[in-house]
Amino acid sequence: MRIKGLLIAFAAIVAMSSAAMPAPQQGASMTVGNVTSQPIGHYDFCQRHTDECGPTRNIGPVDMNAAAWALVNQVNLRVNKTIHPATDMEVYGQEEYWEYPKTAGDCEDFALLKRRMLMQSGISASNLLMTVVRKPDGEGHAVLTLRTKQGDFILDNLEDEIKVWNQTPYSYLKRQASFNAGRWVTIENGNDVLVGAVK
Repeated sequence: MRIKGLLIAFAAIVAMSSAAMPAPQQGASMTVGNVTSQPIGHYDFCQRHTDECGPTRNIGPVDMNAAAWALVNQVNLRVNKTIHPATDMEVYGQEEYWEYPKTAGDCEDFALLKRRMLMQSGISASNLLMTVVRKPDGEGHAVLTLRTKQGDFILDNLEDEIKVWNQTPYSYLKRQASFNAGRWVTIENGNDVLVGAVK
């Protein structure tokens, strides 16, 4: 009986987070610049997962519908609720290590897992882009950008609600290129930053 209650509660949370997709608005899509340096953690990740870091077929931003939006919200919430926040040093014994988390990880690990799960659900890699930002306190942070015809949305382990990128408190620095998962491009002339946030 208790398990049934938990399942009902989780379903209710998913339903609440799967509200209608926000309408497109001005500035809802990021402006990207030139190819820039790849974060060292992502470079090392690509050395271990070479099949995930090459050219991608850029099919253009995905046109979201209600079912796809509900799926994205479900994946975002599921990862946020099941992975325990922990530093790379605590989990891997290294200062900077990007990897798919099993039970614990830091911000980029959350984003990597969401990206993989959404790719497995049929969303193109060209529309699921690892992104480096700076938090208001100056600390580096990683999120996942979902590129859609309705705008660029942010999947964040610090926030269960998926928001348009320009409605978050972050300064955006760079993200994966839509044409190659192993290349990165600038966002509005940002600067490099070390991603060291736990959450």
